[in-house]
Amino acid sequence: MFLAKALLSGGSGSGRGGSLARGLGGLLTGGGHGGNLGGLVGGLVNLISEAAAQYNPEPPPPPYNHFTNLREILNKVLSRHQDLKTDGFSLDTCRSMVAVMDNDTNGKLGFEEFKYLWNNIKKWQCVYKQYDTNQAGAVGRAQLPEALRAAGFHLKEELCQVIMRRYASEDGSMDFNNFISCLVRLDSMFGTFKSLDQNGSGQIKVTIDDWLQLTMYS
Repeated sequence: MFLAKALLSGGSGSGRGGSLARGLGGLLTGGGHGGNLGGLVGGLVNLISEAAAQYNPEPPPPPYNHFTNLREILNKVLSRHQDLKTDGFSLDTCRSMVAVMDNDTNGKLGFEEFKYLWNNIKKWQCVYKQYDTNQAGAVGRAQLPEALRAAGFHLKEELCQVIMRRYASEDGSMDFNNFISCLVRLDSMFGTFKSLDQNGSGQIKVTIDDWLQLTMYS
């Protein structure tokens, strides 16, 4: 295809492409070489070589990355909220957001999934600001259990300690990036459990394959 384009481009002009097309036309009609078969083949080879040398393929489009796009969108909004004192969401947090919110496991967020995530972030942002009592850019260790309850999650002390070890810094405080990442994960796990606990017994039974899918893609 590219050879045909190179040969035929500029057919009505005086450029190099036009001369190639005219030369090919002359060879096919027997003009200029008396219909000599050897000359025809040699001319075609020369023309094709020239066309290939002139061909400059366009570079491929940049790879599409759902996590990167989500990060760009969210961080653009966060940049307008200087009171949060955050550098924005990390790529790893956005990757986790997509994984836990991707209900149909197609590797991206649909409109409803993104809308649900966005509304939760706005709601939890208010909680974060309320419990960042000294405006240091983090929820302190002492305020964290109450902040989690204010966000809608009533957890046992043991689980709170596990969450702190996973998401908090060494002093037990949690910045905005980790606070939202933690809440997105909690919300997803509670929602998944409730969907499986159809009789409301507080217990579920899953196969090993279901368990691996729930825990590995999150």
